[in-house]
Amino acid sequence: MSPSAPASWIAKPLLGKSLLIFGALLALAPFTPAAAALVGGAVLALTVGNPLQGPTRTWTHRLLPLAVVGLGADMNLRAVAKAGLHGLGYTALSLALVLALGLWLARRLKVDAEAGLLISVGTAICGGSAIAAVAPVIRAREQAISVALATVFLLNAAALVIFPPLGHAAGLSQDAFGLWSALAIHDTSSVVGAGLVYGPRALEVATTVKLARALWIVPLTLGIGWFLARRQPAAPDAPPVKKPWFIAGFLAMAALVTFVPILHAPGHLIAVAARRVLVLTLFLIGAGLSREAVRSVGLRPFLQGLLLWLIVGSLGLGAVKLGWLTVG
Repeated sequence: MSPSAPASWIAKPLLGKSLLIFGALLALAPFTPAAAALVGGAVLALTVGNPLQGPTRTWTHRLLPLAVVGLGADMNLRAVAKAGLHGLGYTALSLALVLALGLWLARRLKVDAEAGLLISVGTAICGGSAIAAVAPVIRAREQAISVALATVFLLNAAALVIFPPLGHAAGLSQDAFGLWSALAIHDTSSVVGAGLVYGPRALEVATTVKLARALWIVPLTLGIGWFLARRQPAAPDAPPVKKPWFIAGFLAMAALVTFVPILHAPGHLIAVAARRVLVLTLFLIGAGLSREAVRSVGLRPFLQGLLLWLIVGSLGLGAVKLGWLTVG
């Protein structure tokens, strides 16, 4: 080993940490777009590398729920309830259809059963959160979880960048775009990020409808657990299902600013701060990507996720454009 090798080995992690901190601070600046933050984090992780992968994941999981709760401070609860209840029927129908189509594609493409189910669940409900909730219930292997998460992450990153321009090209109103993005983008973070880019009303609709879909994590996970329990009992040390508490926080915050007029002004300031926290979260999500995760995906699982995503996105866009699906 040359004398410069140890110095280079030390310098690269130090550079990665410095760029990570600088990128996080830049993400909090009001001029940094959400898509740029996500792409910037991914570029950092895949080039220089992120030496703080563990803390990055920890802060991502902590900040995203807080950002969603903070966004509720700028929402009208009456509009939230209207959008959520109006979309209840087609949400249930779309979840069933997406799951059935995803599992069919997995069988046709000969994708590993665990990875195929996790990709289908992640596409149907809310990406990584749904995968994380269902994985311990089906006792999925780490490889299957990594493949599903990486597939969903790559498609999420693409959606955040391409959905707003596609929405404008299709002539979608803010209501229509918010509904479409909530139906066709996997993770809550990317849905909210795309809505943020498109406009304030799109953000409101996208957040509301997506959180209504996220509620289905609980019955779906319980249903899968019940089905598997009939075939074989779960391990006594199986991790508990994580409850999406941030949905209750979002609704509580929206209720406060809706029914207590004096809180409108401070609520708006909280929501502005929450939007910056969301952009920071997107940067950290990008920085959480790794070369190993990209290599682990494989062609068949990625093809399943891509085809499922394209079908769901295309059908959703057509239904919204034709007025078959509306906010209310």
